[in-house]
Amino acid sequence: MALSAALAPVVDKELGELPAWDLRDLYPAPDSPELNRDLEDCAAAAKAFQKDHQGRLSDLKGDKLASAIQTYEKLQEVLGRIMSYAQLIYQGDLSSAEAGGLYQNLQERTTEISAALLFFTLELNRISDGDLQKKLKDESLAHYEPWLRDIRTFRPHQLSDELERFQHEKNVTGRGAWNRLFDETMAGLRFPIGQETFTLAEVLNRLTDRDGAVRKSAAEALGKALKDNVSTFALVTNTLAKDKAIEDNWRNFARPVSSRNLGNFVEDEVVDALVNAVTDNYPSLSHRYYGLKAKWFGVEKLPYWDRNAPLPEDDDSIVTWDAARERVLSAYNAFSPDLAAVGKSFFDNAWIDAPVRPGKASGAFAHPTVPGAHPYLLLNYQGRVRDVMTLAHDAVRRRQADV
Repeated sequence: MALSAALAPVVDKELGELPAWDLRDLYPAPDSPELNRDLEDCAAAAKAFQKDHQGRLSDLKGDKLASAIQTYEKLQEVLGRIMSYAQLIYQGDLSSAEAGGLYQNLQERTTEISAALLFFTLELNRISDGDLQKKLKDESLAHYEPWLRDIRTFRPHQLSDELERFQHEKNVTGRGAWNRLFDETMAGLRFPIGQETFTLAEVLNRLTDRDGAVRKSAAEALGKALKDNVSTFALVTNTLAKDKAIEDNWRNFARPVSSRNLGNFVEDEVVDALVNAVTDNYPSLSHRYYGLKAKWFGVEKLPYWDRNAPLPEDDDSIVTWDAARERVLSAYNAFSPDLAAVGKSFFDNAWIDAPVRPGKASGAFAHPTVPGAHPYLLLNYQGRVRDVMTLAHDAVRRRQADV
């Protein structure tokens, strides 16, 4: 089956017409001349950039360093566009050999291209604070001061150039490959219930059904399928955990969470305080809530398959796509017409992929792509109120972050 950059909307008898995204704003097609040209041009430009600048950054004056950053920024924009395109096609059908092949091929090619650019941030981090402050007196370089500040937070954890390049190049067959194995395994799972078989998104949706028997059968089917694949999931988890432990040790991170916290520019102690505040309040919040829910259901202890059950007085009627659109836009318009306009752009353009499909990534996400394009939103819309909330949250939050 040939891959396409545009998917057709799906008409559901209960939900109405569900939109599918059109990725042609990124590239016309997986085999398009535009995509191949960007790959070739970017590869040549990256090698030229490396030849012109490697080993010379500390000698550049502020304006020349700013010009180099601008070139680097443009190259990263192209690489980001390429990988956003590959990832979105892949997430649309994780079970497709064609989509997987495209993703693998483009990941390998962009990794090879970006390896030539790896020196840039490493050398920037080796410029002394005093020397950099002198360069930052130039107005054109001062524009990039926040970015320079952010990348320099990783200076204490930077490895040698050779080790950094090794880490970079092996990711395709290392951590990235294990994550891909997990994603494809999850997308390929099917959950038989009675005479029907469901995808992961569909069986999770049944855990919120009004009928307790439906919730129970869904929970049992989910548990069985996960148990049947427990050896694969255990291998993936243990391998990724050990891989992270090795890298954290080499980079001298104090704790497993430290690298993520540094990437979010927040101190370990702040996250510790947040975690402790949440766990300390388990009894007064989550435990109390589940106790009340068990009481509302007339049982002493809530069965695990009823954790996400609608409350007895809840309105769990199906919300059509058109109704969801109206709810989201009217709610935001009452709060902020500007936010409503942002959300409307997602509906007016083919930026949302809403239908449930076999092989499609479960859950939902908003992918930002690159500054020169626009975000895309993946949903598995099944008409629940939580689906409407997800739609409202991801569309406006993601676009507002980019404008």
